[in-house]
Amino acid sequence: MVGSDIWTTKRVLIVVRTYPTPARRGVEVSCTAGITEEGEWIRLFPIPYRFLHPDRRFRKYQTIDARVKRASDSRAESYEIDVDSIDILSEPLTTANDWQARKDSVFPLMSSSLCELQQRQRANGYPTLGFFKPQEVRFRIEPEDSPEWTSGQLERLNQYSLFENAPPDRLEKIPYKFSYQFRCDASRCRGHDLICTDWELGQSYRRWRRIYGQGWETEFRKKYEYEMIALNDLHFYVGTIHQHPNSWIIIGLFYPRKSPDRLPGF
Repeated sequence: MVGSDIWTTKRVLIVVRTYPTPARRGVEVSCTAGITEEGEWIRLFPIPYRFLHPDRRFRKYQTIDARVKRASDSRAESYEIDVDSIDILSEPLTTANDWQARKDSVFPLMSSSLCELQQRQRANGYPTLGFFKPQEVRFRIEPEDSPEWTSGQLERLNQYSLFENAPPDRLEKIPYKFSYQFRCDASRCRGHDLICTDWELGQSYRRWRRIYGQGWETEFRKKYEYEMIALNDLHFYVGTIHQHPNSWIIIGLFYPRKSPDRLPGF
């Protein structure tokens, strides 16, 4: 069933939050996804994260309760959320013991590959969220075609100061596209090139550009290219795009450290 007027309360472990984008309704939104207590994927929107009351600004790997209803979005995992109902129930799952608590929550939903997810989605329209381990990974940085917001986007973003709990500054556009090229662990895989919109990449760019100026890319590549690929056991959270239901993007990174015998130079 697409769309519903029935509100229910769901308990969700938040695992994904993307860098915000200008909203069609409101000012800005972040793509947010998690795992319900029934062990199912869920997409929550609209979440204007920076505009939430401080008591409702959850972090990744925290569990929340919230009132939700099925969204008009045709993707089966999509739910509209009542942001005023958000109740944060826990501290973020720890990264101790090689991220074991996070692995216990996420690994039961792991797919074998993006190729598998695409095949299932094309056949059934579902799933539109997933999690898997890529192979032969490479990282890319490219300039955005337009480094500034469009006039329409600016018009929406310039309303930010009118809202309660508004952030101190207007949303900054990241003038670069970050993406990962990879192959799946599947014999017929021809390779993939997916944009990554994880919140952490956008925030890292903003922070390191402020600290290092023109040298920001060195530190950025050190983390998201060398450490993520060579030192960490990198997995991807992925989802489809609402307006392009067969197009997938990386919406989050999962990166516990590799075991010592898999590190370079062992």
